[in-house]
Amino acid sequence: MGKLSLRTSAIIRLTSNMLRNNNVIIHIVSIYVFVHFGRMLGSLASIIPERKNAHHSIRQSLDSHDNVEVEAAIFAAASFSSHSNSFKIAVKKGGNTKHLENIKKLKDSVKRLAIQDLKLLAKKAPHLWTRKNIQVLCECALSTPYNSLKLGMLSVLSTLSGTIAIKQYFSPNTGEASPAPHHTDLVKLAQECCYHSNLAVAAHGITVLTSIAISCPEKEVIQLEQETVMGMESLILLCSQDDSKTAQDTLKTVLTSLVKMLKSCPHLSQSSVELLLAQLHCACDSARVLMCQALAAIATQQPVLAEGMLGDLLDLFRVASHRTSEKQQELLVSLATVLFVASQASLSAEVKTVIRQQLENVANGWTVYRIARQASRMGCHDFSRELYQSLRTRVASEHFYFWLNSLMEFSQAEQCLSGLSDGDYSAAMSAISEALKSYQKGIASLTAASTPLSPLSFQCEFVKLRIDTLQALSQLICTCNSLKTSPPPAIATTIALSSGSELQRCGRISSQMKLSMDEFRSLAARYADLYQSSFDADYATLRNVELQQQSCLLVSYVIEALIIDPQTASFQEFGTHGSVLAESEYELKMLAVFNHVLEEVENLSRKHPPVSYLLAFSPSPRTPNEPIPVQNNQQLTLKVEGVVQHGSSPGMFRKIQAVCLKVSSTLQTKPGSDFKIPLDSKTNEIEQKVEPHNDYFSTQFLLNFSILGTHVVSVEASVVDTSGIEWKTGPKTTVSVKSLEDPYSQQLRHQLQQQQTGPQPGPQRNIGPRQ
Repeated sequence: MGKLSLRTSAIIRLTSNMLRNNNVIIHIVSIYVFVHFGRMLGSLASIIPERKNAHHSIRQSLDSHDNVEVEAAIFAAASFSSHSNSFKIAVKKGGNTKHLENIKKLKDSVKRLAIQDLKLLAKKAPHLWTRKNIQVLCECALSTPYNSLKLGMLSVLSTLSGTIAIKQYFSPNTGEASPAPHHTDLVKLAQECCYHSNLAVAAHGITVLTSIAISCPEKEVIQLEQETVMGMESLILLCSQDDSKTAQDTLKTVLTSLVKMLKSCPHLSQSSVELLLAQLHCACDSARVLMCQALAAIATQQPVLAEGMLGDLLDLFRVASHRTSEKQQELLVSLATVLFVASQASLSAEVKTVIRQQLENVANGWTVYRIARQASRMGCHDFSRELYQSLRTRVASEHFYFWLNSLMEFSQAEQCLSGLSDGDYSAAMSAISEALKSYQKGIASLTAASTPLSPLSFQCEFVKLRIDTLQALSQLICTCNSLKTSPPPAIATTIALSSGSELQRCGRISSQMKLSMDEFRSLAARYADLYQSSFDADYATLRNVELQQQSCLLVSYVIEALIIDPQTASFQEFGTHGSVLAESEYELKMLAVFNHVLEEVENLSRKHPPVSYLLAFSPSPRTPNEPIPVQNNQQLTLKVEGVVQHGSSPGMFRKIQAVCLKVSSTLQTKPGSDFKIPLDSKTNEIEQKVEPHNDYFSTQFLLNFSILGTHVVSVEASVVDTSGIEWKTGPKTTVSVKSLEDPYSQQLRHQLQQQQTGPQPGPQRNIGPRQ
């Protein structure tokens, strides 16, 4: 019996070691060893009922994922339970504990999934949330003692707070009075969470309270504004000195809510800006970056950064240049941006000197480029030109050199256009002339900077449109000035009456104004084409392009109204004072549209490679210039395949839902004179939308070429995004098809021609009298 027990113990130890081994082969072998040994253990349970290592091996195998091993362990466990009370109790206790743990995990997963679904519903369909739904969620969040559950429900309320659901919550039901915001559970929950020990919960509480303060009724707004700002200030003071990720995420959320709050409550801007400036001195570098970004966002909304604050900002810029943290370079960019905003596009010599010295000492080339880009966006074109010029010699690539040189020339051009005064048309003409010179140099450098991988098509087209717009404005000023130098002749009224055209009363200026009107409409159409081809552009760039298009349309409409119906553009009935104010408002708006274009066009300095395609046709010509032959009584099946090539960040602003392929054919060579051209078969025009799978798409077109001759088939691709908007991204590819007459028709045509001309006379013999 002792020898058997020793051998059994040895087998148990060996099997346990094999089961714990990470080697796959050994583990599989151990399972089958345990299967046979487990049945043997069941038979030996009466001999070794209290063997602890046998108990451990059986309990471990009960949790196995292999069904065969579990069955063997169950057989052994049943045998040991009948002979060992300790093993029976251990198995029951372990099973109950694991059962409770599984139930707890299941409950947690159900709660987590329910909160995720609620958040998705709040994001996709906020209009479905009633006041009762939000109230139930608030009561549950107020009563739960668990921070994780409270955080999940607050995230749902935070998503709902920026939607129409909040207005529905505070709107009274039919026959009920409007609920006071302070007496609602939603406000109580937000106020309670603003000072919560969990920073993530506090951040969501601030977000909800900010949205309530912005959208609540006017009579209750003052007290809620003060409470919201106090909660924001406490979190800013707490998180600005903590460089942990949780604290910085909370600070970013609070500062975003602060910018949103000050946009709707501008009277609170000054005190908030002073708090941020004071906290900048004692905050950590990562918090300083976020606070500087918030300061710049607030200052772009309202001019709250006074000249007296420039001294503190310059001191902070000097201090930042001496720090050695990893956030130093980003902090320099953020502080420089705040300085540009505070200077209101007119940097003093002192500010330029301080920034230039610190950049020469510690800044790398990428930081200098980012600061130059921010100077361009904020209207400091003179300083950005200097920075671009200094960077040209610090790049190793020829393309980068031409890129920086083009930005330098564009900044110089925009600097020529800044500082123009109203009514000084001669200065405006000189400024436009100088700007056009710099723009022409810049477009040449920009073309040289393009490569096959980065063609810069959007940038080049936008600058060309900018040049043409300035030329159109210059021509419009010259046309208006020509009215003084070349007024209508004395017989203009007689000419208008005799010709029946009222436009002749204005003389030659009417035809010139019509040309200007057509030119501005053409520019608007080109801006619209550029908009539709910019699938990968950011929203600020698209907004700027659309603004330029609407401005050109506005100028053309004004010219049309002045020429066709002058009464609609007359301000005489409003008096002299009203006329002057109206003209001044108009001039200010036009200057705001056409000046400082580089301030918002981020795509000129932040390149997003556009969406492109690789298209292939089947059948394809054997040589590039050889047409594809097809008989005129047959139809050609053209198969178009393609692969979508994304840029560096696909789907950043919009995603591709389908690729729209348009196929059209035109007759290039004229058919013979003996053929009649059917009116319905001159061209093929077919359009199909294909949904790409893994960026691959394929479709077929059935084309008819019944007219003999060479046809040019054009295939143009465009993109349809998830919103259903079509973007004309291109490309447009052509292929030649030659339509040949089928042999049977050719034979019939030859027989018909022979019948119409009759039999040909044979050769005549010369018959004469014999000599």
